[in-house]
Amino acid sequence: MYALAIALIAAGGGGGFLAFQATGERTPVLAVANGVEAGDVVKDSDLIEAAVQLDPVLKPVLAADRKKVVGKRAAVALVPGALLAQGQVTTRTLVKPGERLVGIGLKTSQMPASRLSPGDKVLVVFTPADGQNTAGKDEKDSGPQQIAARIVRVGERQPNTGEQVVDVAVPSQVGPALAAQAATGNVALVVDGPGES
Repeated sequence: MYALAIALIAAGGGGGFLAFQATGERTPVLAVANGVEAGDVVKDSDLIEAAVQLDPVLKPVLAADRKKVVGKRAAVALVPGALLAQGQVTTRTLVKPGERLVGIGLKTSQMPASRLSPGDKVLVVFTPADGQNTAGKDEKDSGPQQIAARIVRVGERQPNTGEQVVDVAVPSQVGPALAAQAATGNVALVVDGPGES
């Protein structure tokens, strides 16, 4: 009886150990070592390996696929310490053919308080300088000039000035005019609602 009891205890312990090994098995995956802004190229130094217990809900990039990730662009902002998920890198550039990238320095009063994200559709509105009207001479009631744009990157807000640079993609033909207007600081950003183009 004693021998049988010891055998059963040993068997139970062994089974528990095997179960622990099965449930505690960890898989090498990729995590973010250095922050990468959306649209920037992912470098090897931006990645680090981490061993995690996989959950079916998660879709992390396996460490074995590191070479497939390096050299691609971040589709979204990559935050240090976070696991790299499938779909967060892309081979596509965020500026499409026929577009130009324009950086706009904006203060808090020139943009919505809601968080802006890459891919958001916006209108860049030309605002009047002191004592000036942006409406056309023959169309005084037409309202200010506006350019449809798509946000590509949102920079960090500067602590001293409160200014934040937002990169937008616009049609090539209006890029120079927008850049010139943005340099004056007389612009404002309006976010399109769902379904707007």
